[in-house]
Order: sequence, then structure tokens, then C-alpha cells
Amino acid sequence: MPEAAAKALSIYLLFAIGFKGGAGVAAHGLDGTLVLALLAGLVLSAGIPFVAFALLRTMTRLGTVDAGAVAAHYGSISIVTFVAATSVLTGQGIASEGFMVAVAAIMEAPAILAALWLVMRKGGQTDVESGLWREILLNGSIVLLIGAFAIGWITGPQGLAEIESFIVAPFKGVLCLFLLDMGLVAGRNLRNSRGVITPGLLAFGVVMPPIGAAFGLAAGLALGLSLGGVVLMMTLAASASYIAVPAAMRVALPDANPSIYLTLSLGITFPFNLTLGIPLYLAAARLATGG
Repeated sequence: MPEAAAKALSIYLLFAIGFKGGAGVAAHGLDGTLVLALLAGLVLSAGIPFVAFALLRTMTRLGTVDAGAVAAHYGSISIVTFVAATSVLTGQGIASEGFMVAVAAIMEAPAILAALWLVMRKGGQTDVESGLWREILLNGSIVLLIGAFAIGWITGPQGLAEIESFIVAPFKGVLCLFLLDMGLVAGRNLRNSRGVITPGLLAFGVVMPPIGAAFGLAAGLALGLSLGGVVLMMTLAASASYIAVPAAMRVALPDANPSIYLTLSLGITFPFNLTLGIPLYLAAARLATGG
């Protein structure tokens, strides 16, 4: 798929999910659950890298810098995995809180900062400069998601009704094309990274998502979220970034090996979450909530 076409598909998906989330918040109204969900997202994003770092140091022979870079990816989130989970819920007629889009956006940066603290504490070299903050705060996907969320929030259900034929009806078809392209990219990464991914790293890429999902499940239940909200919280905590965090790691940890963290997040964890993870998280959430 041409790169420009793939980028256009990602822009559409981010705008659609952000706008629908903002309209959902406008219809629901502000309440304490929203604030608590944002705080839970911050805690999860900042805390999961510590778990990931400890597992990596136990299961693999990665050095401090590489382990820190990988841990940052697993504390942050994959917005495409989030969009896929949203589509699954919609297809099954399961409602979810619109403000989960805001939770997704707020979970990008804390993981990066936590991982950098871990690397510095363990004596690794970092290159923290103004460019890092630009990558974190002005990352294109995050700006688009937050911007669309704000527009949807301001215009509300009426605004959604005006453009429903554009962002609702074509959504699943566009998502299928985008996931096809992402599958090709993931396959290429796996093929080009032979010898880099050890059995320990492979096991980590499969084991870490359910561990993160367990933390997300606990947070969702504590907040009293709906079945759909719990599933999305689990998905966010289980996913691994392959867009925003790699860009930040290039700036802050230039010595980290991109073949390791990109292959793990995009080539192993991403397809695991799409094929097995999301159905598993939905089943666990149903069991826990009685939904």
C-alpha cells in the first residue's frame, strides 16, 4: 500500500475515533468518573514500565538502555489497537464511555518519562533535550486525536449527526484496509529481525500484554466502568506503542536498538492483541463484570 494512502487511512481513523469520543463526552457530561479515569490512565502508564523493565531484566539479557526503551513502549499505548477494540465493541453492540479516548491520549507521555527515569537510575545514558518534549507533546497522532476530541466535545451529538455518513458508515472498511497494511509492516519487521528476537524476548512480547490487561481490569473495576469501558482500559494497558514512543526513543535513547523495540511492539504484541488479546480481554471483562 502506498505510504501516502496508509497515512491518509490513519488520519481518518484518528479523526473519527476522536470526534466520536468527544461527542460521547458531550452527551454524557463531565463527572468525577472522567477525572478518576484520567488519573488511572496516568498511573497505569507510569507504573507499567517498571513491571516491564523488571520482567525484561529477568527473562532476557537486554542491557539497561534497551530494556528501558522497550519498557517505555509497553507503558504507552497503541491507538490502532484501541480503535480495533472499539470496533469490536461496536460490532457486538457493547457501549463504552466516550471519554476513554481522552484516557488513551493521556497515556502516551508518562511511560516515556518513567522509562527514562529507570535508565538514568540504573546508570544508562540518555539524551534528554527539548526535542524530546516536542516529540512527546506535539506528536502528530496525539495532536490529531486530542483536536478531534475537542471538536466533537464542542459540537456534541448534533455535530456528530451532521457528519455521521463520513465517520461512522465507512469506519470498518477503512479500518480493515489499515490493519491489512499494518499486518504487512509487522511481517516485514519480523522477517528483517531474524537473530535479534531471542526466545526470551518473544515470550515477553506475548506475556506482557495479559499482565498489563490485568492492571487495566483492576483499574476499570475500581472505577465502576461499563463492560465496554473495562475492555478499553484493559486494551490500553495491554497495548504497546509503535508510533509516538519510537520517535521519542530516537531522541532520548539513541543507543537503543530500534530492531528490538519496534519488532516487539509491532511484530509480536500488536498481532497478538488483535488476534487473541482483544477477545481474551472481552471474555475476562464479561466474567469480572457479569456482563
